[in-house]
Amino acid sequence: MRERTWLNWAMHVGFYLLLAASALRLVSRHGMVAQSVTSLAVCGLLASAYAVGVVLWDRLGRRRLVWLGCVAAIWLGLVVLAPSFSWCAVPLLFVCLRLLNARGVAVAAAGLTLVVIAAQIKIAQEVDLSLVLAPIGVAAMTAVVFGELRHESAARQSLIDDLISARETLAESRHRTGVLEERERLAREIHDTLAQGLTSMGILLQAADRVWEGDPELARAHLRRAARAAAENLEEARRFVRDLQPAGLVGASLPEALARLCASAGDGTGPPVGFRVAGEQYPLEPEAQAALLRVAQAALANVRDHSGAARAMVTLSYLDGEVTLDVFDDGTGFARPAPAPGRGYGLRAMRERLARVDGVLAVESVVGEGTAIAATVPAGRQREAVEAR
Repeated sequence: MRERTWLNWAMHVGFYLLLAASALRLVSRHGMVAQSVTSLAVCGLLASAYAVGVVLWDRLGRRRLVWLGCVAAIWLGLVVLAPSFSWCAVPLLFVCLRLLNARGVAVAAAGLTLVVIAAQIKIAQEVDLSLVLAPIGVAAMTAVVFGELRHESAARQSLIDDLISARETLAESRHRTGVLEERERLAREIHDTLAQGLTSMGILLQAADRVWEGDPELARAHLRRAARAAAENLEEARRFVRDLQPAGLVGASLPEALARLCASAGDGTGPPVGFRVAGEQYPLEPEAQAALLRVAQAALANVRDHSGAARAMVTLSYLDGEVTLDVFDDGTGFARPAPAPGRGYGLRAMRERLARVDGVLAVESVVGEGTAIAATVPAGRQREAVEAR
């Protein structure tokens, strides 16, 4: 249960104010006689003992009850010497409410109230019923108010704990639902494409086997159809690999995959593409690697199809806390980013892909001077784990 800090400090201040008021009353009524000096010395001891508990509250732990017992004993001795200090019982009752259970609070409240009543009767010039009823009323109101605050705080904390638990349960449920939906989607895709294609291939091969001797031409036709089905299914399989993980990253690091991509980009269908790595390499999360490779593929495709560039350069930079991929070409450039005609993967798609891994995309282009694209992703937990080792 979280305690009300402001209320605790209010009670601490109240304790010292009551202590000071009682000391002033003692001096003003009796002067600095021997008993007053002794009482003031015990008052200083009580103030010091109480301050120890306030300052070392967290460190005391289970020894708080011992501290409370010492403070109560010093206060009781002080009240015997000077009954005017009895009203310090109110903040002491508050401390009891913080530390004791219900039965302990009842016993402490009764004991403190009796001490206050006895002290008031001792210093009163005329004894009447108010000297008994007033302390009882103050003690009852104090216990009820603080008890209600404690109950309200416990109920609020319980509600907060329930909300946190419900949020975690909801997040876990959403995660499970997302996993199941993705599995169902992949199952449907595989059933409607790969499974059907493999079934068709099996039927065609069986048909070719049956007519192999009697009608070779028909058998060869079945085989050609089976080959086409195999090629189509191979393309489907590649599409699945691209959706789940870029094929270039299978068994290779991100720099290796980018190097192969740049080498294949200058195969005669586009400008030559250079590649270099800057900084000391460190592991990057798979999702971030896939995002950077996809961005490089899309950027180089745009260079090949639309830039009219004579050359291009790809730079992978490992910086402190982030990895940056720069793609520069010396092509025609453009005044403002525009979607490429007939293509479904443009700058907007690059930004969306990077956003999934908390990355950003920056584009600079000048007409006649070329285009520079910079994709940046945070290093994330992978580098922290490596540095920790």
